[in-house]
Amino acid sequence: MVQVSKVAPTDSTVLVLGETGTGKELIARAIHNQSKRSNRAFIRVNGVAIPPSLIASELFGHEKGSFTGPRRASAVSNRQTGETIFLDEVGDLPAETQVALLRVLQEREFERVGGTQTVSVDVRVIAATNRDLTSAVTEGKFCQDLFYRLNVFPIRLPALRRRIGDLSLLVGYLIDRYAQKAGKKIRNRDTKTMEVFHAYDWPGNIRELQNVAERAVILSEAETFFVDEAWLTRAAPKVAAGSVLTTDLAEREKAMIEMRCATPKA
Repeated sequence: MVQVSKVAPTDSTVLVLGETGTGKELIARAIHNQSKRSNRAFIRVNGVAIPPSLIASELFGHEKGSFTGPRRASAVSNRQTGETIFLDEVGDLPAETQVALLRVLQEREFERVGGTQTVSVDVRVIAATNRDLTSAVTEGKFCQDLFYRLNVFPIRLPALRRRIGDLSLLVGYLIDRYAQKAGKKIRNRDTKTMEVFHAYDWPGNIRELQNVAERAVILSEAETFFVDEAWLTRAAPKVAAGSVLTTDLAEREKAMIEMRCATPKA
């Protein structure tokens, strides 16, 4: 994607927008991997899960011994400068958390929890959401200043069905990723598989593509990437039991009415 290659070498804040499953984290990682910070950590933070009082420590770390609980000790570590912070689901942040996050992003300096010295930070922020933040700002549901702070370089991801041209590139990336994890070498792609991929509308977006690619790599016993077309068949929607009962009752009532109407009067 041209936008990724353009913004990656800079330190600009990026806001990735798109439906659920369109690969927002993949784009964030691609930006990080092509940046001058690629040798530093890529830290994913779920915005919804952060209490306002812990914004700074979640994003930039805390002093050792500040938290005694096992969850906090494992979830948060001291950050090093030069990292990339991927703030996911930023559109779902509660109002109080939005204000706390804005303060941290504006100042880029704070006192770590458990510390007394002011710490300046050098991190790159990439945020993502499936929400329409412009409408949320208009409705007063999202902080306008935070939106401007995050919306420096927006990248909007259309659904996968609308960018089939990117499919080959995405498949190649996923094959390499999962093959490396599985310790396999996959050098070729089955022609029929790629034709099926291009004809499919991908209702689950890139998340579905990821699942299919991982499954194919796991089951692969050769060096050719192959997918059974049946894996892409949509499941028929389930009909709730209540709906069946309602339909059945309606049919019975209809039959009774018809019988009454057809019965000759004495």
